Amino acid sequence: MKQQPVDERRQNTFPYVLGLCICGLLINFIGVRIALQFRLPVFLDSVGTILTAALGGYIPGIIVGFLTNMINGIFDYNTAFYGSISVLLALTASVCAKRGYFRSIPRMILPVIYFALIGGGIGSILTWCLYGGGIGEGISRPLAMAFLESGKMNVFFSQLSADLLIDLLDKAITVVLVAIVWRLIPERIMNRFLFPRNQRRNRLETAIKTRGISLRTKVLIIISVTILIIASVVTSISLTLYRDALILEEARMSAGVANAAMAAIDPDRVDLYIEKGRELEDYEAVSDRLASIADSSEDISYVYAYKILEDGCHVVFDPDTAEGPGSEPGTVIEFDDAFKAYVPALLEGKPIDPIVSNESYGWLLTIYQPLYDANGKCQCYVGVDMSMTRIMETELVFLARVISLFLGFFIIVLAVAVAAADYGIVWPLNAISNASKVDPNDPASRADSLKQLEQLRISTGDEIENLYKTVTNSTQEVLTYIDDVQKKNEKISRLQNGLIIVLADLVESRDKCTGNHIRNTASYVRIIMKKMKELGLHRDKITDNYIEEVVGAAPLHDVGKIHIPDNILNKPGRLDEDEYTLMKSHAAVGGEIIDRVMEMVSDESGYLEEAHNLTEYHHERWDGKGYPCGLAGEAIPLSARIMAVADVFDALVSRRSYKAGFPFEKAISIIQEGAGTQFDPEVVDVFLQCQDEVRRVSEEANIKNAKEY
Repeated sequence: MKQQPVDERRQNTFPYVLGLCICGLLINFIGVRIALQFRLPVFLDSVGTILTAALGGYIPGIIVGFLTNMINGIFDYNTAFYGSISVLLALTASVCAKRGYFRSIPRMILPVIYFALIGGGIGSILTWCLYGGGIGEGISRPLAMAFLESGKMNVFFSQLSADLLIDLLDKAITVVLVAIVWRLIPERIMNRFLFPRNQRRNRLETAIKTRGISLRTKVLIIISVTILIIASVVTSISLTLYRDALILEEARMSAGVANAAMAAIDPDRVDLYIEKGRELEDYEAVSDRLASIADSSEDISYVYAYKILEDGCHVVFDPDTAEGPGSEPGTVIEFDDAFKAYVPALLEGKPIDPIVSNESYGWLLTIYQPLYDANGKCQCYVGVDMSMTRIMETELVFLARVISLFLGFFIIVLAVAVAAADYGIVWPLNAISNASKVDPNDPASRADSLKQLEQLRISTGDEIENLYKTVTNSTQEVLTYIDDVQKKNEKISRLQNGLIIVLADLVESRDKCTGNHIRNTASYVRIIMKKMKELGLHRDKITDNYIEEVVGAAPLHDVGKIHIPDNILNKPGRLDEDEYTLMKSHAAVGGEIIDRVMEMVSDESGYLEEAHNLTEYHHERWDGKGYPCGLAGEAIPLSARIMAVADVFDALVSRRSYKAGFPFEKAISIIQEGAGTQFDPEVVDVFLQCQDEVRRVSEEANIKNAKEY
């Protein structure tokens, strides 16, 4: 759906949504009248429902759909039972609109099919249940009759196929009309039709994964289970009361039938009927009279007369039926289980309540009326068995109507409840959670998080609002604290780096020829490592944090020279063997110094570890001929391999008291020649790719160096 963020505080969308609902209702009523007036083979009764749902969302849509059926139900109560179909259409239309199915003709095919399956398919099945089968009387009847007469389909599938085809045409017209209106309404107006909180949700809420079942799903389950339990209890009670009413009605009818049968039997001749039976002249006439009474209604299964004795039911009259011949007079029939509790009353000739049984003679409602003689003595009982089939069919129709009505109410209540929970609980919590996500190391992220929280302006007036205010205030305090801490950390970091530089300068300044060496090597190390990160080398190792750690520790790589005597450190000529051996010890001594620092200081960042690697191993060689440990290849820490190139290059190009600096190109060629022997070839290759930046640093360093000499 075409949507733009709208400031809900400045714009009240309720009048627009209310107007949309009223228009939707009018469109539904007008559509039906047009279809009836021109005898069109379509319904046009859901155009307003689908349009309202497409423009305003599922809540306005289901309200319009259900109200349409309820209002129409005033004139034809059967229409009210199709409210669930209208609700399903509204929900489907809302989903189709969100997915953009009304924007182009190819996409419009899907909603047409969906709506036809709901209106024609489910609607046809509902009609079958509501009216107990058969071909309906609606506009699909001629087509259904044609299918049935073809002999290829039974009644059910004939009606279903006809309803689907008619509804397919109806929904195709509906979707086209909705799509036309969709295109005609300006976007700024369309946004006002949306259910207000939908706009807020679209703008601020994003899905948040949960470890278990989401709160929204839990609310949905609780509400659904509650409604289903209530509906089950109410439906069971209603069905029981309805069944009792039907049985009472059948019992009254049976009593009337029994009275008619009693009028045909002479109570003073009951024993004679049992003894001689068909030999009596009037026996057949009475039997035929009972048979004609039984045939007067399809619901009457049997009409008979029994004399109740202790050994069972003695047949007085039992007319033949279509199911078979009746029992002969005098035949003794055992009591069915359903009648055994009533035997004492029957033996005393007392009236008994109607009995529902499902035994040897089928599912029946039986009425036993006592037939008294002139002396008030019960001579026999006239029995009437009414088939319970009609009651069962009526119950099923009643149940279908109840379920249909319940389904519509269920969806409406569920939709409204879920929407209320969604926008009153789930949305605020998700919005607060999303807005509270912040990168503590990113000032922009911290500011944006606080801004988003303040813009939520949650005003539910309950515990959610209290939580929102608490989170907002706490976040503001925490972010302020983080800002203060980071400023202090930055100040401490600058102080630390300054102290390290000063310490390194103090050590290096004892060597009158190498005052700028620590700064130059740190610059070369940074250049090499940034290029390696850019090229994706050692991706798991070289990160921004790692680069800062190595560059920060680089000035300490010669800290071990603090143990070298000044006369050796500043000797203008070549060192003899003993002096050179002592000079080489500065690497191991530097490592020991850093080790002692590490024992006293807890360093979780890895800064001191890299300082140790640089001080102790920066004179190791790729071929294993370096010092102090004779490490080779990748056994040498990566930071030390990088420092080795930077250290030697700066020594080559820098001016010393005992030599002039090498030209840039000569120094580069020496480094290149050392690849694979003295230096890591990968580091050398990266270094050569950075010649422009290296040259700039080298030239600036030479200018400073020249001023000192």
